[in-house]
Amino acid sequence: MFDQADPRRYAELIHEQVKPRSYMKFPFLIALGPERGWYRVGPLARVNNCDYITTPLAETARQEFMALGGGAPVQATLAYHWARMIELLHCAEAIAELLDDPDLLDTQLRAQGDGVREAVGVIEAPRGTLFHHYRIDDNDLIEMANLIVSTTSNNQAMNESVRTVAAEEFDGRELSEPLLNRIEMAIRAYDPCLSCATHAMGKMPLRIEAINADGSLVDCLIKDSDGQLRRDVTV
Repeated sequence: MFDQADPRRYAELIHEQVKPRSYMKFPFLIALGPERGWYRVGPLARVNNCDYITTPLAETARQEFMALGGGAPVQATLAYHWARMIELLHCAEAIAELLDDPDLLDTQLRAQGDGVREAVGVIEAPRGTLFHHYRIDDNDLIEMANLIVSTTSNNQAMNESVRTVAAEEFDGRELSEPLLNRIEMAIRAYDPCLSCATHAMGKMPLRIEAINADGSLVDCLIKDSDGQLRRDVTV
């Protein structure tokens, strides 16, 4: 839809919706609107969109991955991990080439060019696409800064993944450990930076509430940071 778009025009393509229930914004493609325009970034998006990988073992792995979709993008959330492993394989193969790259051995460490008062930078990080937009004043002080990091871009996708798990696992009455575990799996697939302890197994505190249409609490299941499960005694 927006192939080869100028990254400086990101604000014309992406809008950041604010919702009172979250400190994080909800980006979406303006052309599709907030309900249909949410998107995902990161290794799954990169592997789905690249035409080939330059190292042989990773390229073979990519072709096997794409065969799963039969020519269409692979959309399974847990396929994030498979795509991540393909990228790690590519990195391992590319290390030898990069060690001999003359640019890495150059002594010129600073970019040269004319200074500007406003600039946009878009780059791919391991977790996903990063948008950085800065404007500075005449005293070289930042007067405006806007960042859309990968976790923000994946915000609505994480919510949708949790919604799917709840629809499959929750019976409407009692919260269960399998429900909690599958929610944790869905969130971990996106490697969100707001849960910076996700690399420690069983160390992600989590609280799930089941609420009636009238707002009353039906059940509350809590996993503490030590992995222990408990229910809210006030329910």
